[in-house]
Amino acid sequence: MLGTVIRLFPLWAILLSLFAYQQPALFIDMKSAIVPLLTVVMLTMGLTLKPQDFLDVVKNRRAVSIGILLQFTVMPMVAIVISLALGFNPEQTVGMVLVGSVAGGTASNVICYLAKGDVALSISMTAISTLLGVFLTPVLTGALAGLSVEVPMTAMLMSLIKIVLLPVVGGVLINSFLSGLTQRLLPVLPLISVSAIVVIIAIVVALNAASLAVIGPAIALAVILHNGLGLAAGYYACRLLGMPEIVCRTIAIEVGLQNSGLATALAMKFFTPVAAIPGTLFSIWHNISGSLLAAYWSKTPQMKRPSKPSADFSKG
Repeated sequence: MLGTVIRLFPLWAILLSLFAYQQPALFIDMKSAIVPLLTVVMLTMGLTLKPQDFLDVVKNRRAVSIGILLQFTVMPMVAIVISLALGFNPEQTVGMVLVGSVAGGTASNVICYLAKGDVALSISMTAISTLLGVFLTPVLTGALAGLSVEVPMTAMLMSLIKIVLLPVVGGVLINSFLSGLTQRLLPVLPLISVSAIVVIIAIVVALNAASLAVIGPAIALAVILHNGLGLAAGYYACRLLGMPEIVCRTIAIEVGLQNSGLATALAMKFFTPVAAIPGTLFSIWHNISGSLLAAYWSKTPQMKRPSKPSADFSKG
């Protein structure tokens, strides 16, 4: 029952978003709760990790390295290209760049499992990209969006340390020393995370209720293109590099699914509610597309590795 509730995350997000769109006054005053809610999400992520998950990078260092490189190059660059192609204003552009510059999404591990990917690799990539994102997200946002809007890189870095690094590290430490407690909490942690993200989405929808009808469709198109191109680039780049199918699927999911809740929170804290719309819509869409892709891959035999592969990336 609990698993079904969690898997229906996109439905709850859509329903609460529609309610917030119709009754924005009920959510607007909750604006200050966005960052604390995101901190809770990152803490729940930390509670599911152990130091071993970071050490596992050594075992999969080639695959992780390629995945991280794609994560922090493909997604930011695709975001800026789409924004320019669709003629977005600076607020919309910085929102797209934020989505492209954050780490992989916390939902990627579940999607990877459903898609019959390499869950250990997925967890390792999520953990490492989350830590790297603390420093890379402000740098990439400043480099790509800084020409059109002032990006407070130092302030953003400090916020990411407080919102991401400290909660994740704290969760890992709690899971290491109080594993009995975290094991009991494990079944409800995804529900806590999903609930927090759904509320964040609803708040942002309420704050943008007046403008969503005008700018929402264009940003929705951008989000769908961004997510789709990220999934495709992650998969086919790995195929070209001769990686095993299971690794190709895993990296595709890690590259295509972003921590858009974090992008939304950063947009609200440092920019405007309009800049938070891409992250809000991405949060809904990437769970839908990821679930559909997982359903397809779970029933699809894994393709054989391309002939004369350049290397076996499944091992260290």
